[in-house]
Amino acid sequence: MRVSVPRWLIVLLAAVFSCYHLVLAGVSLDRFDDPWPVLACMVAYATATVAALWPSRRAAMPAWTAAFALAVSVVIPLQITSQLDPGDANGYATWYVAAIGTLMVIVATRRRQWFAWLGVGFMAVHGVAWSGLGSLADLGVVGSVTWVAFATAISSTLTRASRETREFILAEHEAADWQAAQEAHINERQYRLVQTGRTARPMLLAIVAQDGDLTPEQRQECLNLEGAIRDEIRGRRLLDDDVRREVMAARRRGAVVSLLDEGGIDDIEGDELARIHRSLAEALHGSTADRIIIRTVPGGGDDAVTVVGLGSPDLSSNALGRAGSVGADEDDDDDEVQLWLQIPRSSDDVRA
Repeated sequence: MRVSVPRWLIVLLAAVFSCYHLVLAGVSLDRFDDPWPVLACMVAYATATVAALWPSRRAAMPAWTAAFALAVSVVIPLQITSQLDPGDANGYATWYVAAIGTLMVIVATRRRQWFAWLGVGFMAVHGVAWSGLGSLADLGVVGSVTWVAFATAISSTLTRASRETREFILAEHEAADWQAAQEAHINERQYRLVQTGRTARPMLLAIVAQDGDLTPEQRQECLNLEGAIRDEIRGRRLLDDDVRREVMAARRRGAVVSLLDEGGIDDIEGDELARIHRSLAEALHGSTADRIIIRTVPGGGDDAVTVVGLGSPDLSSNALGRAGSVGADEDDDDDEVQLWLQIPRSSDDVRA
């Protein structure tokens, strides 16, 4: 079970803790001869805290915000200690130590650890210069440095955990995609094997029964079946049962049929794909062409499938052409287009 803490709750706790330092600063104003610099430091600290806690799209704090917090952590000790005597018991007047420690913890938590360490580092050096090495613990500098160290360690750990989580999620997606591709490959192979077996099994049984001694008609049927098996590989989504039946009928009457699916209809499903199959079967059923070429249209244009049927030119019209033109060129012997069909990708294009 995953337990998570709302971000707003963490921000609220940090804000309340920061306000506590301002309360201590307000209580100790009577210890200063001139409270206005202290009030200015309080305003600067509050502004830096609000900027540090302000939510943003990125987890890392903006560099300018971290730089501003660092500048505040440098200015406040200089201003506060200028009116204090290190030999006296200053009490809450040294509120700035815990306040800067809290601010630098926020900075470190928001992945600006170097700025945080510079801030507490300056505070520690300034504390030694102001009141001596032995007073660091009494001032609370050691505690602030310790909290920044904890914040740095926790932030680094969470950052690494977040990165590893993203890597695991990506690996899981890749594994799922690989598994889906393998399953699709296996299913496709099984389907093709079943389809091939259903197509070729009767003829294979006849070959075995006749010891390979086939009639000319059976040999031609073997060629037709070979073409049907090739269609299953090259035709793919161009085929359904009606299209297979019409293609076989065209081959049996002597036509040469070529199907080529280049992936142009891979994104078409359901009723639209059934409409394409239906149009294709109807075109094949009414065609008398000697050679039929069916191929998908790649590139995602308006048309999904193109059907071209070629046949020998009519002999009577060819003879008339020769009578009307002496020395006709060799193009007269070329096949003529007897079938031309472009099947749209969408039924909306058909209605248009």
